[in-house]
Amino acid sequence: MSDLDLVSADLYSSIKDVLERAKGRVNRAVNAAMVETYWQIGRLIVEDEQHGDARAEYGRSVIENLAVKLSEEFGKGFTITNLRNMRRFYQVFPIRHALRVELSWTHYRLLMRVEKESARKWYMNEAADQNWSTRALKRQINTLYYDRLLISQDKEPVVQEAEEKTLALRQSPDDFIKNPYVLEFLNIKDRSHYRESELEQAIIDKIQEFLLELGKGFAFVARQKRISTETKEFYIDLVFYHIQLKCYVLIDLKTGELTHQDVGQMDMYVRMFDDLQKGEDDNPTVGLILCTEKDKTIVKYSVLSENKQLFASRYMLYLPTEEELALELERERRLIVMEMRENGQEVGE
Repeated sequence: MSDLDLVSADLYSSIKDVLERAKGRVNRAVNAAMVETYWQIGRLIVEDEQHGDARAEYGRSVIENLAVKLSEEFGKGFTITNLRNMRRFYQVFPIRHALRVELSWTHYRLLMRVEKESARKWYMNEAADQNWSTRALKRQINTLYYDRLLISQDKEPVVQEAEEKTLALRQSPDDFIKNPYVLEFLNIKDRSHYRESELEQAIIDKIQEFLLELGKGFAFVARQKRISTETKEFYIDLVFYHIQLKCYVLIDLKTGELTHQDVGQMDMYVRMFDDLQKGEDDNPTVGLILCTEKDKTIVKYSVLSENKQLFASRYMLYLPTEEELALELERERRLIVMEMRENGQEVGE
C-alpha cells in the first residue's frame, strides 16, 4: 500500500469541495473588485473631462496620456481602448448601486453595446438572475431576445418599452411563447434535408442551450413521451414543465410548414395529456408546435385561433443578422395588426 492510499476518498473529496468553494468566493470577490475599480476610473475620467476643456481633443489626449502612465506602473490592463471602455461604463451605468455584482467585466462590456436602456437593464438583471455565462449573454443579445420576448408577451402591434411588463411574473401561457425561436446552436449543417428525429436528437444533445432559448421557468421532463389509450399509443416529441405557470408544455417538432393535421394532432395530445397525465395541482397543459413556416389562414381557421393553450411558432436554424431578425419581428407585428383589425380591435399607433 502506498502512502497515497492512506488518504481516504471521503477526506480528499471533502477538502477538495472546501477548496473549490473558497476558490469560487475569491474569484467572485476579485471580479466584483475589478468591476468596482473600472467604474470608479470611468467616473474620474468623465468628471475630469467635464471640468476640463470641452474639446474632443482634450479628452483624447487625457486618455492617451493616462494609458501611458498607468501601463508603466500597473501593467497591460490600461490601454487606450480599455480606458475608453471604463469611461463608457460609467456613462452607461452612472448609478453604482444599480450594478449587479454577480456579473463580470466581460458581461458589462457586452451590455454596453445594447443601445436601448430598457433592454440593457433587462439583460443585466436576467444575466445575473439566471447565471448566464458571457457566451450565453452574447447570444441572447445577438438574437434580440428582449425584443422577441416583448412581442410574444404583449401581442401588441407597437411594442412599448414597458420593462415592468417584461420583468413581471408570467401569468399566462401567452406570456412565455416567443416567435421566432433561433436554434443556430444545434449546428444542423444541411438545412434543406434533415428529419424531425435528427432535429429532436440535436435538441437533446444541446438541451441546456435549448432551455436558454425557451426562456425562464422551463424544466425538461421527457422525449418521445408515450401516452396510451385502450387501443393506441402516441409519442410526444418533447415534454417540459413550466415552474412558474405550474403546467406541462408539449412540443411537437416539424421540419416544414404548419398544416391543419399538425394543429389537430397537437390539440389531441394536449387533451389526452390533461386527461391521463396532468396532476390535480397542475394547470392546463400547453401545446407548442415548432415549424419552419406558419400560414396565416391555417392559424386563423384552425383551433389555434380560439384555444388559448395551443401555439405555433417558427424556428430558425441559423443565426440571422440583426437586420434580418428585426425584419422578422416587424413581419410578426404586421400579422398581429391584421389579426387585431379583423377581430374588430383597436390598433394603437
